Amino acid sequence: MSSTDNGSGVGRRALLAGAAGLGAAAALPATAAQAAEGAAHARTSGTREPASHVYPPNWPAPDTYGLADVRRDLWPRDDNSFVLPLELRPRDKARGVVWMRDTYVNCFEVDGRPLYVATGTTRVDGLAAANPYNDGIFVWLARSLKGPWKLADTTGIRPGAEKGKVWSPEFVGENSAGRTVVAPWQEYWYDTEFGKRGEAWAPEVHYFRGKWYIVACMGDHSQKVGSFMLVSEGGVEGPYRVVEGSLAKPFGEVVNGGPAVARPGTYFHIDGGLFSEGDDAWLVLHNNLYAKFRDDMEDIVTPTGLPAFQQRPYSPEPYLEGAYVFKHGGKYYLVQTAWDRTSVNADGSVRQAYDTAAAGRVQYQYDAVAAVSDSFEGPYSERWTLGVGAGHDNIFEDHTGGLWSTFFRNPNFGYWSNGSRADDGAVPGVVRLEWTGPKGNRIYVARRDG
Repeated sequence: MSSTDNGSGVGRRALLAGAAGLGAAAALPATAAQAAEGAAHARTSGTREPASHVYPPNWPAPDTYGLADVRRDLWPRDDNSFVLPLELRPRDKARGVVWMRDTYVNCFEVDGRPLYVATGTTRVDGLAAANPYNDGIFVWLARSLKGPWKLADTTGIRPGAEKGKVWSPEFVGENSAGRTVVAPWQEYWYDTEFGKRGEAWAPEVHYFRGKWYIVACMGDHSQKVGSFMLVSEGGVEGPYRVVEGSLAKPFGEVVNGGPAVARPGTYFHIDGGLFSEGDDAWLVLHNNLYAKFRDDMEDIVTPTGLPAFQQRPYSPEPYLEGAYVFKHGGKYYLVQTAWDRTSVNADGSVRQAYDTAAAGRVQYQYDAVAAVSDSFEGPYSERWTLGVGAGHDNIFEDHTGGLWSTFFRNPNFGYWSNGSRADDGAVPGVVRLEWTGPKGNRIYVARRDG
């Protein structure tokens, strides 16, 4: 969850006073790319353009609400996107790129210079995916979006441990009286079916009121499945501890259902993120709920009975993921992820829609869909396709004012699961965006023709 015009908001470019708490970030080199980067982003910035600026148009809505827009202009392409050259860990060298889902990137201003932060869901060496366990959360830092990207220097916190790993269930031995690094429900556990179990998903790094926070989720194979928050007692590299509201369980309430691998009564709201405005912050939960944080940021104000955003659902409403709120140009954007499923109409024509799962409907692309509102709670407009294959993303503003979205190319199903493309899935990608201005109030992947 992020914002470009929230004052001291979470996830936006925030001025961090002095060098305190920056750790290794302050030592990152500046690069020549800073001067040139963003020259092609003129169409993306809404708040800094003159009144005479000509904005790209909104595309007309599909004839039926819920149909997907699959035009190639809404895909991350070679001319509008790239894969981040993150520093490789030993496990990444054979592939040549970091294996990552749920890619998250943001930009902060530190002592007048940009500091970019990247993280995401990663896997351990020897596993094909980030389950049934992984080894926690890694963070990369850079002074330019194009790099060089270096692993956060955590060696001063854990000498001899793997560099860049800021939190993991492995760190349970660091717990002490009054300070919990790993809560009991976040620890690894074992069963006869999967063996070692427990994974951290979809982390986000935020800076709010002088402190670094990470919001993440313990995944489907964990003792309890759901969202939690960490707060740093130092810089962006940590050390981190669990906040009070995440000590006994994930945020929110137990929800019905969940995957078969999760034990009954252990599945809570997943994909948590953070949105702030001024001195206030909210937790945004999968896939329609939110809760305000207490002033001390140690818990949410109302742990149960969480309010819901006022949305215009599809009919029927499919399974949605990765909900978050982003503010730009004075408007609130609720961005979520929906599978575009391909099927055949009665007349034999192809249907591409954000449908519910059913026989004859084949998962095609993992899309980012968005809606806009004048207020955080809504009501939100009808949704539109923001980016094809750009699901489970976040939007951020670079140091030149350009808007970007992350993507990762979902390797589990659909287009990027095809054998010929599988090696190009699960990557830390970013794609340039464009805003259609204060009248259009839409954000799209940067289109070729506008």
